Amino acid sequence: MGMGGPVTDIKGVGKKKAESLKKLGIERIEDFFYFYPREYQDRRSATKIAELPLGQFSLIRATVAKSSSSYSPYRRKSVLRLLVSDGTASLEVVFFNASYLTGSFTQGVEYFFYGKATADGGKLQMAHPEFTAVGGPAENGIVPVYPLTAGVSQLDMRKWQRAAAAFAAEADEYLPADIIGRNRLCGIQHALENIHFPKDGQKLKEARYRLVFDELFFLQTGLLYVKPSGSASGGIEFSKGADIERYVAALPYRLTGAQERVVGEIIRDMESPKAMNRLVQGDVGCGKTAVAAIALFKACMSGYQGVLMAPTELLASQHYSALKGSFSAFGAKVSLLLGSMGAKEKKETLKALEEGETDILIGTHAIIQPGVKFKNLGLVITDEQHRFGVNQRMKLTQKGDSPDVLVMSATPIPRTLAMIIYGDLDISAIDELPPGRQKTTTLPMDSSMRGDAYGLLRREVASGRQAYVVAPLIDDSEAIDARSAESICMELKKQFSGYSVALLHGDMKQVEKDSVMRQFYGGDIDVLVSTVVVEVGINVPNATVMLIENAERFGLAQLHQLRGRVGRGSEKSYCILVTENETVLAAERAQAMARTQDGFEIAEMDLALRGPGEFFGVRQHGLPDLRIANLLKHAGILETVREEARRLLAEDSDLSLPGHRLLKEKIQKQFDLTL
Repeated sequence: MGMGGPVTDIKGVGKKKAESLKKLGIERIEDFFYFYPREYQDRRSATKIAELPLGQFSLIRATVAKSSSSYSPYRRKSVLRLLVSDGTASLEVVFFNASYLTGSFTQGVEYFFYGKATADGGKLQMAHPEFTAVGGPAENGIVPVYPLTAGVSQLDMRKWQRAAAAFAAEADEYLPADIIGRNRLCGIQHALENIHFPKDGQKLKEARYRLVFDELFFLQTGLLYVKPSGSASGGIEFSKGADIERYVAALPYRLTGAQERVVGEIIRDMESPKAMNRLVQGDVGCGKTAVAAIALFKACMSGYQGVLMAPTELLASQHYSALKGSFSAFGAKVSLLLGSMGAKEKKETLKALEEGETDILIGTHAIIQPGVKFKNLGLVITDEQHRFGVNQRMKLTQKGDSPDVLVMSATPIPRTLAMIIYGDLDISAIDELPPGRQKTTTLPMDSSMRGDAYGLLRREVASGRQAYVVAPLIDDSEAIDARSAESICMELKKQFSGYSVALLHGDMKQVEKDSVMRQFYGGDIDVLVSTVVVEVGINVPNATVMLIENAERFGLAQLHQLRGRVGRGSEKSYCILVTENETVLAAERAQAMARTQDGFEIAEMDLALRGPGEFFGVRQHGLPDLRIANLLKHAGILETVREEARRLLAEDSDLSLPGHRLLKEKIQKQFDLTL
């Protein structure tokens, strides 16, 4: 039994509790160490009942003077009431529907109670406080509060964290001694013990600083490690004679000023001897694909192969159809590689690629498989890059000899964050939409207005248009109060009985998802009910309504992405945000969406309203989760760790020195890399 053992090695964690802990990412005892509290309660000193502030959480130490319980058959509600006193005043402690607490309190015994005091009809009361008997298990001091899941209580988590803390002495120090000394960091064992149950405020501060430092250090070291190593003479110098003007002239539209500016930046990179490493970000519909196509044309006409990797088969197929048509006039061969292709077709595609008969390859994750070999790869492009991990992008780049890299993102990121996440990339922004692009009207509504929302949807569908309805969940959940795609689909099939209503979600097989989207694209489906899997989909100009249920559960950036699915044709389009649990924050976000369609402005607002976590989600950008660090709040620490990471890699570029073994393993695990 040790820190590497399963959680079931801890007393009280059985199979059922272990399944609940797995949902929190806790499977081994060591995982408890890095499951940090979301906040702390200061229970170091008790407040006298006579001095209790109303509406604030406080700790009292009081004796039970009286206990009574009652049950109302009419309301089906049981109530346990305690009258407690500490000599300065009395207070009523109330527990509703807590029959399991019967027998938990003894008259004349002193207890600690932690809760919020209120005045009910002039009577001082505390409802559902946490409690422990004086002299019992310690729940005082600075007490951690953890994010939880169904089946795990705060008392459970604290008990298990205390049990896990006994193994903290097994944690080996992985940071080099010189980094610890220069930055006056506490040891890792001290940090892991005091981040959960700090002895005092100073020790909590020391622990938090060390763990924030570690997270950002792993992030920066990992990013610098996977940075393409194109030196001033190590990249590809694409031909200046590969004239892109004839390709641009053949396009059925004129480039916007922003597209022309970004194309100029890309061409300068490609013609230089240094390997290009550029991020192009811009709103949905800003014309990133056209810019990527021009770069691919430049590579192809310079005698090199190009590859474009998309996150879904539908998006890859869409790119393939568009590029095949525009490239064929210039004698360039474009091929498609998908995981769902038959063995014979795949074999022929791979043979043509390796022999150089294919100039441009479009595909999905299938491209990074070991059997995919290029004859002369010069340009690598990843579309919707936030769907790919760092490891996947690196594998694709390794298919060639220092190829130029172009990364495209339709999720605008504030420049402050972009510099951190993509510190090794040059950044281009297409901040202008093509002329004629319809502005989508955004309508915030609460759940009582759902009838109005359905009325607008019905009007559009009756006019021959199509609609998306997006829900946060696939099916109903007892743990989460939100509408599910399955229940909404059933409801809409009844409401729109004369129309075709279909369901799309991430748990469906790829072939089923492709079939549904192709039917929607072809106009055979009128209303598509979906989870956020539709966020990256194909272009359906006939879709004019995007109705988002439980809009409060989505980030602003994600809402903006979903809104970008409509407004692609010549008809007026609408995005309806239905909010179930109205809060001030939810209202602010909905109004922000209605006020602007600028993705960069929305990204800045998202950052201000919700903080950096909204941008990163769970591995949204292929980066390690930030569990304790905050990229804005800890910007100063970030600068420090960036310098430390550069110094470390300058000394030991592949972290092969014996003293760096544990650190290398940590970063490898964080980034899912083979270093």
